[in-house]
Amino acid sequence: MSTSTSIRPPYTRETAAAKVRAAEDAWNSRDPHRVSLAYSEDSTWRNRNQFLQGRDKIREFLSSKWDKERDYRLMKDLWAFEGNRIAVRFQYEYRDVDGQWWRAYGNELWEFDPEGLMRRREASINDLSITESERKFHWPLGEPRPPEPAMVLCVK
Repeated sequence: MSTSTSIRPPYTRETAAAKVRAAEDAWNSRDPHRVSLAYSEDSTWRNRNQFLQGRDKIREFLSSKWDKERDYRLMKDLWAFEGNRIAVRFQYEYRDVDGQWWRAYGNELWEFDPEGLMRRREASINDLSITESERKFHWPLGEPRPPEPAMVLCVK
């Protein structure tokens, strides 16, 4: 299995899809250290209305995120790619500290350095409150999404 950083630009459809799946699997682990290793030391982020720089800040952000977003499960989908850039659409579901379920819909723009580390990430995300019965993502917490049955990202 390829690691996220062994997949380097320029990207093909196959390598871009592998990069997206590696990112999805890492984020579903909910391990801030593991996830942060896919980013350059000086990586810059915009996540919603927050701006971050550096791997340490990314780790802090992710730790805080997953303290608040419980039962987190994420699905990413390759949207476009060219050279050292990849565009992704995604959905994730989580339960907040009060027990309310949410589905987040978003898009990310990624830019990579020559070593395959993400040096820039811009994420635009919107949340929709859902009931527990409206959840779509039910695989075991902290594990990669199973390949079957095929899941399709869709609107509500």
